[in-house]
Amino acid sequence: MPQWDASSLTDQQRKWFASVREGLERDTGRTLEAWVEIARTCPETKPRARLTWMKTVHGLGQNRAATVLAEAFPAPTAHAPSEADPLWAEQRPRAVFQAVAAAAMGLEGVVVGRRKGYTAFSRRYQFAAVRPLKAGGLRLGLAIPHEADARLVLASHEGWSERLTAALNLPSPDALDDHLTNLIRVAWERS
Repeated sequence: MPQWDASSLTDQQRKWFASVREGLERDTGRTLEAWVEIARTCPETKPRARLTWMKTVHGLGQNRAATVLAEAFPAPTAHAPSEADPLWAEQRPRAVFQAVAAAAMGLEGVVVGRRKGYTAFSRRYQFAAVRPLKAGGLRLGLAIPHEADARLVLASHEGWSERLTAALNLPSPDALDDHLTNLIRVAWERS
């Protein structure tokens, strides 16, 4: 589980993470630091096995166990993407990403967050996400009905927010026309 850079989280996400931390001490009688010390005694070495151990041996729920483990065994920091980002290392997907990012970042209050296999755009909630395609270009997900444009399909099993119900593949920056740029704005307005 990554240590999230606060600049890549929305206000709502920051509040949620803070509430998980606060509730941990209130409800268990142990501070986060005390739980971290316990987590470091875990005999397991794989993340999923550690999570199962915290839940079964110590009775922590999913979110609290994940919070403790993220603190005890920090992973690289999640951050907004850069050209050095391996997710966007290939030129063709990166060029399309830059076009989509320019459209999204031109909107007020947008937070960009790099996740494991995609980049998310949020305001209060996630309204768009992009992930590179092996064939070049990228997959764009939007928090709008897929019926909003004939090119959109129903998004399923994408691995990003369930709010993003419409998706399409963009093979090049030119594929991001004025209508799709407006759909990004509509998704942003709804977030």
